[in-house]
Amino acid sequence: MTLAIRTARGTGLLPYVPALARLRITVFRDWPYLYEGDQAYEEQYLATYAESPRAAVVLALDGEDVVGASTCLPLADETDNVQAPFRQAGIAPDRVFYFGESVLLRRYRGAGAGVRFFEEREAHARAVSACDFAAFCAVQRPADHPMKPEDAVPLDGFWRKRGFTPTPQLSCIMDWKEVGATEETPHRLAFWMKSLTGVPLP
Repeated sequence: MTLAIRTARGTGLLPYVPALARLRITVFRDWPYLYEGDQAYEEQYLATYAESPRAAVVLALDGEDVVGASTCLPLADETDNVQAPFRQAGIAPDRVFYFGESVLLRRYRGAGAGVRFFEEREAHARAVSACDFAAFCAVQRPADHPMKPEDAVPLDGFWRKRGFTPTPQLSCIMDWKEVGATEETPHRLAFWMKSLTGVPLP
């Protein structure tokens, strides 16, 4: 299959927000996030990318349908809880470009969109910033979690091939409501980092 890959920024992102919100809810409902999404919250969250001058969302389109997306923005434009572990480690947020998330409907996986998501975000980060590092975070789940599918495949190998290294000493807490839950609970997410300029990782 052939997907069109397009990068949206600023007000150009706004027409895609409702579809992106639905996409995030669909994908993050599955393992490992098990997220019980809310359309209104998702649209509000995504609108922040339109407000950040150097943010971008890489879209995967099947015709006019948004079937995948990947977000990025300067860490300095992210929330305090995401910036905090870097500040505590002595890494200035303005040295880091944050890769928020990549979501892709299951039937489109394995066709190269995930690789393009990383390539396009790195190219964008280099074009709009002088950041030394790219970073993203991933939720930490115990190996014996009762909702872990038997066929679950960790993405560690894929991320390493993209040049990222786990930095478990850097982590943050995010709260969300899991599928079937009535209240939000805290979840720990650990960061992965890559040098964009050749500067050694901290």
